[in-house]
Amino acid sequence: MRLTKRTVLALLTVAVTGLVSAQNSAQKEAPRYQSIPASRDGIGKVYMGREIAAVMGWQGASWLEREERQQEERGDLLLRELGLKPGMAVADIGAGTGYYARRMAPLVTSSGVVYATDVQPEMMQMLAGGAKKAGLTNIKPVLGGLQSVNLPDASLDLAIMVDVYHELEFPFEVIDSLVRALKPGGRIAYVEYRAEDNRVPIKALHKMSEAQVRKEAAAHALVWERTASTLPWQHVVIFRKR
Repeated sequence: MRLTKRTVLALLTVAVTGLVSAQNSAQKEAPRYQSIPASRDGIGKVYMGREIAAVMGWQGASWLEREERQQEERGDLLLRELGLKPGMAVADIGAGTGYYARRMAPLVTSSGVVYATDVQPEMMQMLAGGAKKAGLTNIKPVLGGLQSVNLPDASLDLAIMVDVYHELEFPFEVIDSLVRALKPGGRIAYVEYRAEDNRVPIKALHKMSEAQVRKEAAAHALVWERTASTLPWQHVVIFRKR
């Protein structure tokens, strides 16, 4: 049987459409996370080639308030990089005891607000107690979820995650919810110990390279703005909402 040119083109179109549909179905079915035997400091869950680190429990909260933290991390330099201004609405994601929330609150002043989130109720109690003791009424504790920051849409000018992102059990879902909570043009700052620097005395799974941070952030409606390397051990990778 001799096929006309029109028939051949129609058959090719059907074949290509079917192939694309099959590829799309395969992509949709591909799991976002993979499971491996857990390493000593990990949870056995892999995202974009990185094993997720185990969370530091509330029992280790004293480490967050250690006296040498300012010298090791230079929080004053971090705050300078963030460019906080009076009236801003900011969020400290995975705030723990509120170490950075308490330092951001005076900079946004009483006309601004600091949402301090954590998934551990015990941390929330410590955070609220510390804010009350310091007389910082513009700190708003928020119990976060494993897959959501539980903040209103389009409510934030800026969000920071200090040594937190690498421990998120559901990183894609949490960042997705955080991007929704940003105002148009709002920013997210990933603050992570530098995996590129072997001199940084932190366990490997609790460090991240800038390349890995940018790779994972690219899965969201975020545009890389800049990376600051002014801190002794950490880099500050800043993205803006599209």
